[in-house]
Amino acid sequence: MSITATLVVSRGTGLGPRGTSRYVVPYTPGQSVLDGLRYVRANLDPTLSVRHSCINANTCKECMIVIDGKVDYACTTRLEPREMVLEPLSNKAHLRDLVTEIAPPDERLEHALKRAEA
Repeated sequence: MSITATLVVSRGTGLGPRGTSRYVVPYTPGQSVLDGLRYVRANLDPTLSVRHSCINANTCKECMIVIDGKVDYACTTRLEPREMVLEPLSNKAHLRDLVTEIAPPDERLEHALKRAEA
């Protein structure tokens, strides 16, 4: 019998109602939560939104989410063979699923375009 982990992921957009989806993923010791989320996107649900640009480097800070009630990086938090609850950051504008706005308002593309038009 293979060992699995269950990811309970907050789903929805910043404007609409939110719900949760449960995903059972294969577990191997040493995997990160980000590994589990990438497995979900590649094999179970390509519509799941999660932001990341590096793996296990802990430098980009794009994969920061709430894991079991604690803010942490998905790339460095170890996947565990149990149910893990994943939510977006509560102190940032929620865009979709686990994705929140990470750029400060004055660094966003729409702000730069407005400055260029002026």
